Amino acid sequence: MVRRTRAAMQETRALLLATARQMFTEVGYAHTSMDDLTARAGLTRGALYHHFGDKKGLLAAVVEQLDAEMDVRLRAITDTAEDDWEGFRQRCRAYLEMALEPEIQRIVLRDARAVFGGGSPEAQRHCMESLRQLIERLVLQGVFIDIHAQALAALIYGSLADATVWIAETEEGEQRLAQATQAFESLLRGVLK
Repeated sequence: MVRRTRAAMQETRALLLATARQMFTEVGYAHTSMDDLTARAGLTRGALYHHFGDKKGLLAAVVEQLDAEMDVRLRAITDTAEDDWEGFRQRCRAYLEMALEPEIQRIVLRDARAVFGGGSPEAQRHCMESLRQLIERLVLQGVFIDIHAQALAALIYGSLADATVWIAETEEGEQRLAQATQAFESLLRGVLK
């Protein structure tokens, strides 16, 4: 039996993830067969099971990868904004806009919710913690009224998460995005000092 190097194992894992992302986006999780996926990747089902356990484990890994990429994009928005308030607004808007991206829409907002019943609890905690920190800064800067940052973060995260699903579930996503963005801006005005 030939032992594979760590680099070869990482390469196999990356290839399975990339192939799954393509197929889940193209035909959806339910219609992706493991035989078709491994054939497209040029690998065996054994490789898939070794790295991910099963199809559900593969979906979880793809969602985790997408969540991490989304987080990097959102942090970049916050980090490059002219001020914390503008960064907060742009970050929230960008999160809503991501609901129109085919890969995120299909895999994260439709299939993962159907398979797992919601988003990753770890990703949710991370997102809420990021929002809490931003809100605390905005309160300290006098941009927001004196408000409990954790409570507001939970409300904002919940409204954004549900709005992205609402945007993603229809062919009228652009229209719903405009409506959600307008409604969200109205909500934010309620906490401005």
